[in-house]
Amino acid sequence: MSPSPWIFEAHLHDFEQRVLECSRHTPVMVDFWAEWCSPCLVIAPVLERVIADEKGRVLLAKVEVDEGENMKLAGRYRVRGFPTIVLFRDGEELGRFASARPARFIHEFLRQHLG
Repeated sequence: MSPSPWIFEAHLHDFEQRVLECSRHTPVMVDFWAEWCSPCLVIAPVLERVIADEKGRVLLAKVEVDEGENMKLAGRYRVRGFPTIVLFRDGEELGRFASARPARFIHEFLRQHLG
């Protein structure tokens, strides 16, 4: 993961604060991913570019589902496959998509859900 002020890791123990509470001020996309997942590795740099293009208007939280108890988060949000990207605003899910997608798809997804 490249260093960016708009991209961070989230875990079961800090998800409430780092994602849900944070989304009350700035929308947060959550990337539920796994190290062994090829599409996850494909979409990671695409998400980083989109977040850089957004210049802080949207944040990205990376949740490695195989790390610690993070699989419980995937279960809580009914994630069935990886990667799954879930967009939160005001502590609520606004939308989601799964699988690797091009940057233009992700930009359009954000426009549809955030205006």
